[in-house]
Amino acid sequence: MTPHSTNRNQQPQTRSHDLAEAADAAVPESSRQAEPILIACPNCDILNNLSPQEHATLLCFRCGAVLHRDKPNSIERSLALTLTALILFVLSNSFPFLAMKSRGMVQETILLSGIRELWQAGLQGLALLVLLTCVLVPLAQMLGLLYILAPLYAGRPPARHAVRVFRLVREVAPWGMMEVFLIGILVALVKLSHSSTIIPGVSVFSFGVLIFAMAAAYSSLDPPLLWDRLDPRR
Repeated sequence: MTPHSTNRNQQPQTRSHDLAEAADAAVPESSRQAEPILIACPNCDILNNLSPQEHATLLCFRCGAVLHRDKPNSIERSLALTLTALILFVLSNSFPFLAMKSRGMVQETILLSGIRELWQAGLQGLALLVLLTCVLVPLAQMLGLLYILAPLYAGRPPARHAVRVFRLVREVAPWGMMEVFLIGILVALVKLSHSSTIIPGVSVFSFGVLIFAMAAAYSSLDPPLLWDRLDPRR
């Protein structure tokens, strides 16, 4: 009698435990409460203990600054825009940038030849600055993003030293000044239009689209998500 009564008392507990597990499994994983994370506010430096939610914008509870904004398909869009920017970069450095027609003579120039002419004119510092800000830094940014995003998009583990590369890409980003160079070209076009005929080349248009492609690639990037995907403990 005693074993029988013990089984009868344990049966409701086992059944209730099974029902609880079934109910927990029926709840979608996206709707379960995520573990809170600490995010430092970039404006007031306070630590916010927040629970990340899907399709939600996280704000600082003190100053209201945006801490995180959901960006769907971040890796796919950033990778596609980076590839587009790399193609435009090759076009910008392969075709004539400008052509000047004066007194029946036409002189074409590309971006790299303009840097070489600055060097030959004795402006070595300016030539190195243009080479760094308009060629080397943008190329390093695009190659670095491709190195990081391509394995993640393919579903493979992160590339070796991907964390260091991502830090380097973020640190050199302020040195990319292609938009400043394009503004300088437009100002030169206005000033030289009175003395000679200026014919914009293919590179001018591809260079302009390249600036927007790079800006879109960075705006589509979700750094918290990328840091999480690059975490070696995953």
